[in-house]
Amino acid sequence: MPSPDHTPDDTETVPTPPPMPAHDRRNARPIPPGLHLIATPIGAARDITLHALDLLAGADLLAAEDTRSLRKLMEIHGISVNDRPVLAYHDHNGAAMRPRIMGALNAGKSVVYASEAGTPLVDDPGFQLAREVVAQGHALHSAPGPSAVLAALTLAGLPSDRFCFMGFAPAQTSARQHMLTEAAAIPATLIFYESPKRIHRFLNELCDIMGKDRQAALCREMTKKHQEVLRMALGDMVSELAGRSLKGEIALVIDRGAAVTASEDDLDAALTKALGQMTLKEAVARVTAELGLQRRVVYQAALAKGKAQ
Repeated sequence: MPSPDHTPDDTETVPTPPPMPAHDRRNARPIPPGLHLIATPIGAARDITLHALDLLAGADLLAAEDTRSLRKLMEIHGISVNDRPVLAYHDHNGAAMRPRIMGALNAGKSVVYASEAGTPLVDDPGFQLAREVVAQGHALHSAPGPSAVLAALTLAGLPSDRFCFMGFAPAQTSARQHMLTEAAAIPATLIFYESPKRIHRFLNELCDIMGKDRQAALCREMTKKHQEVLRMALGDMVSELAGRSLKGEIALVIDRGAAVTASEDDLDAALTKALGQMTLKEAVARVTAELGLQRRVVYQAALAKGKAQ
């Protein structure tokens, strides 16, 4: 081999070796048996970790919430499937697919599971699979990486010392409003997922339950070309987005509510109003959120009020 400072003359032919395909290098790394949960990009394909690429290149079996997305990601990074099985594992077929995956683990194989985007088990069907793997005594590994929850939290500019991931709110109106009422009292920054089709209704409900002045950040299309982050009060966000048709995945980050010191008269007035409109359980949840009191205190006051009437 020529030395680094060697310069060939005009008669010398120095062939340029082809670059080693990425998957050849990674296949040299042994993959331990067990289920490996890998985080996949939420937008930019280059956000995947080297660890996750190693696992995709070397695992015996691949499982994914969306096999098309996984194959495309592997193609971008020069990783070949070869003759390895690629299984679809999602909400609709999980019960049928778990025995096949468990069979591979029982045979000492290495299995990768990937969400469609982001970190597995965060609002994702992989939970039942991971739980069964643990229950049967197999190794469970995690290759951390992209997460829409954490990306939104870092972009929001809101307190991050304590946060609560709420996922998607229920589709049923009464269940959704009950959830939001309880969430309003949580002393932490809240993170919701929501679809573009429902975001306007959702924001209006948040204003009604949590107040228009509560600060929030709407994060859309994170890490993608058209990323957008709106940081403002909930009421202002409703006005800002009025008439707009949004696209892409949305994460909504909401600041914790301000501490409220309520008097007995405040509690009595709030319970009178709430009990006239909803059930005891719903009234207690609403007043607890509005006044920032302990649920036990509000519940006992509501019971006493009911007996007095």
